[in-house]
Amino acid sequence: MAQLCTRTGDDGTTRLPGGTATRKDDPRIEACGTLDELNAHLGLVRSLLNDQQSPSQIEVIQGLIFELGADVADRDSDSERLHDTDVLFLESAIDEATGRCEPLKTFTLPGGTAAAALLHVARTVCRRAERRLAPFAGEVPTGFRFLNRLSDLLFALARLDNSESGISESAWHPRH
Repeated sequence: MAQLCTRTGDDGTTRLPGGTATRKDDPRIEACGTLDELNAHLGLVRSLLNDQQSPSQIEVIQGLIFELGADVADRDSDSERLHDTDVLFLESAIDEATGRCEPLKTFTLPGGTAAAALLHVARTVCRRAERRLAPFAGEVPTGFRFLNRLSDLLFALARLDNSESGISESAWHPRH
């Protein structure tokens, strides 16, 4: 088994697939780190969901995020691990979740159940991951579309969790 504490990153670098040493503040590493953060938030969400709330769907998404991170880290790869079917999977899940909620009539404030609030946190981290991935969108166009759909799905799942828990969403009311 590989040793966990290697000390190889003590100089501020990390190694990409293929062995290339890269500074830890490199935009590619920042994108991978944000995907990792998103995945950790989804793990927390998954721990709060019951069997009726599809924790297995979140687990599938977590695996796909790992694949996207591998694509971003692997500069030498000419093909993507994510496919159009992965984007369609998210689109179908968005349609299913929104179809089970009342139509959205106003902006809502993030919150509600603990799971819904954490889904909103994951949604904002997903949006940040999109911004971090933007410089590499040409390398991972399917992955970039996947992230865009994922943030929509996380919003839809937060609404669904609140709805199925009997929690009313808090509408945002502008002060003026």
